[in-house]
Amino acid sequence: MRLLVIIYIAFIGLGLPDSLFGTAWPAIYADLQLPFSYGSFVTTLVFFGTMISSMFSAKLINRFGTGKVAAVSTLLTAIAMLGYSFVPNYIFLLLCALPLGLGAGAIDTSLNNYIAVHYSAKHMNFLHCFYGIGITVSPIILAKTMEAASGWRNGYRIAFAIQILITLLLFVTLPWWRKRGHNQEDNEEQVLVLSLKEIMATPGIKLIWILFVATCAIECTCGTWGGTYLVEAHAMNPDTAAGLILFYFLGVALGRFVAGILSEWMRVYRIICFGMIVIVIGCILLFVAKSTVILVIGLALIGIGNGPMFPNFNYITPLLYGEDKSPALIGTEYTSASIATMTVPIIVGQIAAKIGFVIFPYVIAISIVIMAIAFGLLYFRMVSPKKEAS
Repeated sequence: MRLLVIIYIAFIGLGLPDSLFGTAWPAIYADLQLPFSYGSFVTTLVFFGTMISSMFSAKLINRFGTGKVAAVSTLLTAIAMLGYSFVPNYIFLLLCALPLGLGAGAIDTSLNNYIAVHYSAKHMNFLHCFYGIGITVSPIILAKTMEAASGWRNGYRIAFAIQILITLLLFVTLPWWRKRGHNQEDNEEQVLVLSLKEIMATPGIKLIWILFVATCAIECTCGTWGGTYLVEAHAMNPDTAAGLILFYFLGVALGRFVAGILSEWMRVYRIICFGMIVIVIGCILLFVAKSTVILVIGLALIGIGNGPMFPNFNYITPLLYGEDKSPALIGTEYTSASIATMTVPIIVGQIAAKIGFVIFPYVIAISIVIMAIAFGLLYFRMVSPKKEAS
């Protein structure tokens, strides 16, 4: 149980930087005198790093063990966050982005696989609920610091302080993994390192990649551009936008917490369906919103609905393909997620620079349609035959 608590805390650290940049970006581009669309290139580098480390996750786990991978990777993200707080110009901002992504990808893949293999769907959802706590804390920190003279830079420094404490905790508790037999040195279970050809031939894996692309398209659009959408499309000042976008991140955490409770008596596939319905309702509210209240409710519902998607798409991987294959497959799933998170912010940013942020709800709508189609195909091709055979 104590090891599970440590993993939960590590996921708070994973969430901290993910919402930090998107919330701070309206203040950053004003401070550094940059076009707002330049933010997409920073997030692209972050997720390029995530993609690289995700692809090598199975080898890293085999070589070093889950505990060491998580500890070192969290340290890497902490150093990158500290670097963000001192950047003098855009070039240095880009230089800090890559190590942040490398660290985040390794944490994400290793701990998600560990929970998927060793724990129930409830713990997978609760794990990502703690990630939701991390992405909720960052906007709160920034909303407070941007009101003061210290601005967004001090917000990054406070987040770094939290992250370095989590890093120290992970290093101090490394012996707990060995005592539980979850370190490579003490016979941690070996995972299969599959070739790309073998992965590509896995039935249904391309549909799961599409699911990750769709949910991450929603997540990165709201996380990267949510604050800018409120500023540019609804004429809010950056301080107000930073406070209101908090409701989206709260929605993510709440959605995962509720999904964790529901998973005790509801199948994971049904939870996914309910989540998609909630996203649709939130998206409709964005289209019809005539007041700030309706706008915020729409963003919160999108967060509630999309929040459980990533952990539950992750959880069905060992269910469909087995525990030995899941690390390699999950690594490619995170690669597909990283590709979406690299490309979607750029596409949205470039289109918004030309026609405005009226496109924001359309991106959410297109993503949920793609998600629903891919999930329907996966269910009837992979899940229904298993149920009939059992």
